[in-house]
This record gives sequence, C-alpha cells and structure tokens, in this order.
Amino acid sequence: MSDVPPLPLSRFKVLDLTRVRAGPTAVRQLADWGAEVIKIEAPPSPGEGLGGPRHGPDFQNLHRNKRSLTLDLKAPEGIEIFRRLVRDADVVVENYRPDVKTRLGIDYEALKAINPRLVYASISGFGQSGPYRDRPGFDQIAQGMGGLMSITGLPGQGPVRVGIPVADLSAGIFCAMGILVALLEREVSGQGQWVESSLLAAQIAMLDFQAARWLVAHEVPQQAGNDHPTTVPTGLFRTKDGLMNLAGGGQEMWNRIVETLGIIQQAKDPAFATDKTRAANRDKTNALLQSVLETDTSENWIARI
Repeated sequence: MSDVPPLPLSRFKVLDLTRVRAGPTAVRQLADWGAEVIKIEAPPSPGEGLGGPRHGPDFQNLHRNKRSLTLDLKAPEGIEIFRRLVRDADVVVENYRPDVKTRLGIDYEALKAINPRLVYASISGFGQSGPYRDRPGFDQIAQGMGGLMSITGLPGQGPVRVGIPVADLSAGIFCAMGILVALLEREVSGQGQWVESSLLAAQIAMLDFQAARWLVAHEVPQQAGNDHPTTVPTGLFRTKDGLMNLAGGGQEMWNRIVETLGIIQQAKDPAFATDKTRAANRDKTNALLQSVLETDTSENWIARI
C-alpha cells in the first residue's frame, strides 16, 4: 500500500468541455491538484484544430492528468450520456460562445436542475452579456483591447504583443480560482453556482497597476521597453561580456548600487537623490550606470554585488 497521501482535490469530479487554451488552462489547475477530470471530446477528430495535434506538445501539456470520453453533444444520445455524468459531478467547465451552450441544452440552469450542487464555470472572450457576448475571443484581440499592447515594447514602437498568451492564461487561472472559491462556499450553503471569467476582463484585471496610476495619479502609462515603468534603475545594461539585467528599486538598493559601482560622488547630483528624481531623470541615471558597467564583465559585477 502506498504511503503517498491523496492530492487535495482528489475528491472532486470535473467534466471538461473546453478546448484551445484558456479553458484547458483552468481545468489543468484542478487536474494537477488531483481532481478526477473527464475531458469530453467531440468526434471525429479529437484534439485537432486550434488545440494542435492530439499527440503534439501543446495538447499533451494542456490536457495532462485527464481522462477523456468522446461524445457527440449535437446528438440526443450524447446529451443524455453527458447529463448522466453531470448527476454526480462537482464541476463542469466550458468555453463555448454563450449562445452555444443554451442551444445544446447544457447551460447552467439546465444542468442545475439535474444537480443543484454543481459548480458551473464558463470562460468566454467578452463575457456572458453585453454587445460582444457572442463573438469568439482570441488572446491577441484581448491583449489589444485590454490595453496590454499599448504599454509593451520600446518607447514609440507602437503596440506590441506579449510573447505568451497572457489573456488566455490569466482568464484560465482566474476561472480556476473562482471554481475553488465556489467549492469552498458550497461546503456552507450546499449549493453550486455559476462562475465566469473572460479573456478581456482577465486582461484588464492584469493591468490594475497601470489602471491605478491613471485613476489615482492621472498618469497615462507608456511603453517602457526593458525599463520598469516607475522604478529606476531597472533594465538591461551592456558589460564587457554581454548584457546584465539589473533591478534596483528603492533607496537602500540604490545606495548599494552606488557603492558597488564606485560612483558615490557622481550620485550626489540632485537628479539621483530620490526614487522620484531618478524616475524623472531616467535617461541620465541609466547613462551614468552604463558608463561604469561597460568597463567590466557581468560576472565580476555580480560577484561584487
């Protein structure tokens, strides 16, 4: 007998109707923590399409720790089998366009009538209501509409996409968090509920730092490249043997950098006196550090720090 304890979510059964990335990301969080996940796949080519080949790296990574069952939810027999599975399931996760699940008869209200304890989770591009509700959602579009592309890239470069599908991933992670919270609440009320997230809402939520800068301080965030938008010095600097990544926010860290680089006298310039003045004189601050860092190797600088 194994002495390995069961994983925290092993008592929960999850029916996974998701595809592509945001939905599978949400369910993967549950599967990785031990939930019994049954991925419902559509005939005749499970795993093909935007999710990539079934035995390709992307599909295998997104759908690890899951079992699968092929059902045709457009056929009465497939719907009946799915409804039987719902009776003792804890969670259903779907990322259809909002109108599709209603047309199939597998929306929250329909399944709640079968299992009132069911936690039903939906991920969409633009939410379950509103003028864009029936539009398909893609990470690229959410990055643009959510504002992320406007602050990514070098100053003046124009909008730049982030190198990972961050809207998909954050929508999935937010959804998984909502599912866990709903399961906790169910322990008190005995009732399930409908949880939802969307690519656009998740992307906007991820920009809370920039939003707060505007709402509180009326600062319009700009592209900053490898620099931190408000903390100086932060960025890439040339050394004799390549680039060095430096993050030195706060007065104490700045004092250590000044001492390590041997620029105590130069740092007495009022432009470098505080975080605020260094941010206002970013180019001058970076130029001072660059003039010293390029005189030695990154390995030697790191050893001194």
